[in-house]
Amino acid sequence: MKLVNIKSWKVISLLILFSATASWTAQAQDMRLQLTELDKLEARATKTVDVTLDGKMLQIATPFLDSKKPQEAAIKELLAGLKGVYVKVFEFDKEGEYSIADVDSVRTQLRAPNWSKMVGVKSKKGGENVEVYMMMTAGGGQIGGIAVIATEPKQLTVVNIVGLIDLEKLVKLSGKFGIPSIDVNIGNKEPKE
Repeated sequence: MKLVNIKSWKVISLLILFSATASWTAQAQDMRLQLTELDKLEARATKTVDVTLDGKMLQIATPFLDSKKPQEAAIKELLAGLKGVYVKVFEFDKEGEYSIADVDSVRTQLRAPNWSKMVGVKSKKGGENVEVYMMMTAGGGQIGGIAVIATEPKQLTVVNIVGLIDLEKLVKLSGKFGIPSIDVNIGNKEPKE
């Protein structure tokens, strides 16, 4: 009788584990933005940046980081929870080379309830706009994805980070290793000067 119960619990435990893994995999797929519609802009752009670092590529890079060096150790910790980093940047010689419809093809994927717009900065004078979206994990306790859309008259940038993101670790790395400076106040800490 006990043997049957133990086997039953093992099967149930495996099903729960598989279900949680499948749920995280499905959610990670929801966090990854489909940016292929933007590829048509490459023909008009004078400069294009296309970065695709999936989980396998991130795992390959991690061993090259030295855990004894504080900054590299922090990057290693940050990368541990990531499933992918995707960046597209298009620079143009003149204004009007991309349309609102091009940007909306990304924005439509960032609608609630999955994504929440956290930051919106608009500059009428320079025409520079930045939008930051976050997706929380199913339990709501962690950030499971970040998306950034930055538009300028002659440039369009889309960044999509998929996976568990520790905001405190990200802020500690701001301004280093090419990570933009992030000036946010977490908890009772003073913002960076």
